[in-house]
Amino acid sequence: MAREGAGLFAPFRVLGRFSGHVPHVLRYHGRHREFYLAVAVGRSVHTYNVKKLGIVAVSNTLPQDITCLAADRMLIFASYDNILHALARNKEVVHTYEGHKARIHLLQPFGDHVISVDVDNVLIVWNIQSEEEYLQIDFDKATFAVSALLHPSTYLNKILLGSEQGTLQLWNIRSNKLLYSFPGWGLAVTTLEQAPAVDVVAVGLVSGHIIVHNIKFDETLMKFQQDWGPITAISFRTDGHPVMAAGSPVGHIALWDLEEKRLMCQMQDAHSTAIAGMSFVPGEPLLITNGADNALRVWIFDGPGGTGRVLRSRMGHSAPPTKIRYHGQNGEQILSAGQDGTLQSFSTVHEKFNKSLGRGSINKKKSKKKGLKLDTMALPPITAFASEVAHQSDWDGIIACHQGYITCTTWNYQKTSMGAHKLRPAEFSKHKPIDIYATAVDITSCGNFAVIGMSTGQVDVYNMQSGIHRGCYGKDKAHEGAIRGVAVDGLNQLVITAGSEGLIKFWKFKTKDLVYSTELSSSPSGILLHRDSGILGIAFDDFTISVLDIETRKIVRTFLGHHGRINDMAFSPDGRWLITSSMDCSIKTWDLPSGCLIDCFLVDSAAVSLTMSPTGDFLASAHVDDLGIYLWSNRSLYSLVSLRPLPADYEPSLVTLPSTCPTQDVDVSEDEEPCDEMIEYVSPEQLGEQLVTLSLLPESRWKNLLNLDIIKKRNKPREPPKVPKSAPFFIPTVPGLIPRYVPPEEENDTQSKVVNLGVLAQKSDFYIHLEEALSTNKYKAPLDLLKSLGPSNIEIELRSLSPEGGGSTEVMLSFLRMIGMMLNKKYNFELAQAYLALFLKLHLKILSSEPKLLEELSYLSMQLEETWIHLQGLFNQSLCVLTYMKSALL
Repeated sequence: MAREGAGLFAPFRVLGRFSGHVPHVLRYHGRHREFYLAVAVGRSVHTYNVKKLGIVAVSNTLPQDITCLAADRMLIFASYDNILHALARNKEVVHTYEGHKARIHLLQPFGDHVISVDVDNVLIVWNIQSEEEYLQIDFDKATFAVSALLHPSTYLNKILLGSEQGTLQLWNIRSNKLLYSFPGWGLAVTTLEQAPAVDVVAVGLVSGHIIVHNIKFDETLMKFQQDWGPITAISFRTDGHPVMAAGSPVGHIALWDLEEKRLMCQMQDAHSTAIAGMSFVPGEPLLITNGADNALRVWIFDGPGGTGRVLRSRMGHSAPPTKIRYHGQNGEQILSAGQDGTLQSFSTVHEKFNKSLGRGSINKKKSKKKGLKLDTMALPPITAFASEVAHQSDWDGIIACHQGYITCTTWNYQKTSMGAHKLRPAEFSKHKPIDIYATAVDITSCGNFAVIGMSTGQVDVYNMQSGIHRGCYGKDKAHEGAIRGVAVDGLNQLVITAGSEGLIKFWKFKTKDLVYSTELSSSPSGILLHRDSGILGIAFDDFTISVLDIETRKIVRTFLGHHGRINDMAFSPDGRWLITSSMDCSIKTWDLPSGCLIDCFLVDSAAVSLTMSPTGDFLASAHVDDLGIYLWSNRSLYSLVSLRPLPADYEPSLVTLPSTCPTQDVDVSEDEEPCDEMIEYVSPEQLGEQLVTLSLLPESRWKNLLNLDIIKKRNKPREPPKVPKSAPFFIPTVPGLIPRYVPPEEENDTQSKVVNLGVLAQKSDFYIHLEEALSTNKYKAPLDLLKSLGPSNIEIELRSLSPEGGGSTEVMLSFLRMIGMMLNKKYNFELAQAYLALFLKLHLKILSSEPKLLEELSYLSMQLEETWIHLQGLFNQSLCVLTYMKSALL
């Protein structure tokens, strides 16, 4: 099994995950004088500052999804299943508490202790530092099933428990005594909240009643009721306004005036799912809410009527995304269409650049009046869309088709709203058929036209600026079967359509004439065009993939290997890779030039959509039943990755989806292990016996050998540097009885600087190796030695081969044989030429007078001519092929 993350794509981070069903926790940081918000998102905890709602920390990932969250001044407590963890610095786990047998569902920090209650009704009080149980209380599920937990303010060592039977109990934790039982109201308690007044507690019931109760005297102060089901959360304002807010399972919030004991106002559709957590910021008119609809909102109460408006929010899709595509060429925005009917843009740079383009609607004005819940005008979710940035500031740049709906909608990215036009064929302008719907869309690279394919086989063109119908392809319709994909090439010359009957057709974009039609091996399920290279990827219903070149109109590659429906395809920006995702939970990368599978990994839930960044740095994926958009970094950009074909018996490894934090703690030692696939290819000294191979030496070592004289002349200083004569501190004297000064020495420049080589006739290593090679005929050692020398040293070595320089004709013969061997073996070819040229330049007189050397030279001359004729033939052949290819493509 391959190591996790050792492939082409490494998990980076997730976009668009902000909240879950777990209530948030509000904390105050004394030193920072700031409020922070902790939210459980999947398996990690996000910490936001309330001031800007900017993410300040992401915890390390826990083994499972967090189901319960609480916090005290120093630590965050998060539990999953029956395990409780304490996290320090909003990040790392510092304590683990194990002892529960069932899932923990209630948490309450309590000074130096933390209290946890599981679904089997076992309450455990833990010592935070020692991780030991301080106390364990077992309740009988039939008589008192714990459903809510609260530490009443100023009540030392005491906790108040609410039950599903409706009764309440006040316990002293230190003495382990039940102090008092409240009879309750005969209805299950869902939530308990401390009021700003001491001894007063708000009790939320399953019936929608809120009881404001004094626990000191066991008397009810006031009673409210809301009609939207059980109370999910309660919070009190503490900035001087006696207001209580209550959350409901349908996403509405009711605000109650505690002085006048009446409903003050309602905030309907604050969330599209149940209000999970709700808390007023102490001393400020701010309310923070979160819900399972993946939204986190800060409301401010500064308007008339006491109602709140959204001050800041972070929201993603409330239902899983179905289609994602990069928008623009900078690779910073990802457009995402979700099952919740919205189209959203997520930034890969920072969350503050995220924006929602809203929900599709038949009539926007009527939709706004009715509200989210009663909206009958809402369009079904988007199934396919295409976007272009060319004219997005002038008119709508996005075209989308909806599930089972005939009308296609336009969207405006810059206005972040639905666009001006509803595009559908004129014959259906009065009535909307049920069984006919749009299946595929594409937008031209200039942003002027949209091409829409229908389930009937009809393909229409519309103008994006005016919304006017500009014609359709084919006499009656383009295909007999439903359209499975449409694509327009980069120059608006061709429109390619794929029909479910198994045909791919090429049409002239402007004249709408059929140019070419080809039959496929089976019915296509989708197509994707890489405009820059003119390569069309076709996914089939039999789980195979073909690649078609739109210039030659031939299928050039076919890939087999998926065992489930192919959900989506993505090309790398250079068009070399095709990345595919399938219902078999695999994501595969195919290399188009070699036609091989170069990467494959498995994920827990199948990827429904894929898109690759135009800059090539990230692959983004959306998965079945998952609200996030996951980014995978392209490892080939920053580390050594093997792009060799995977073996036939390759077992892909399961890779966990990225978490929110881009910088996970990676074990460095893993990367040091040698991996068979990652061994670097070392080029042999000679690729083949027939080929001429050059050395890997830099040009400076051999190119200037013939020009050394010129270089030396050019570099020669014009005059030597003059050193100023400094007078000695003590003037030297001649030893003797009478002190005499030493006369200054006259410089003797008479000595010759020319070294007599005959006197220093010491043999160099190169000379010795050449002598040895005369008998052994092995020339590797002298050649390696020569290769290691610089140009000046090489010249000295070659000069010393002549009898004048202390050499001999035998050694010169040996040198010529070394050159002959290099030409024979056809390696270090350029060195052989350079060394021979210098040798001839230095020793031409001696060579012409020695018959032995002349004979060797004539043999070398023939060798050189043969090699050069062979090379010339290869060059001519290559040039000929290149010229033909250039002219053929034109």
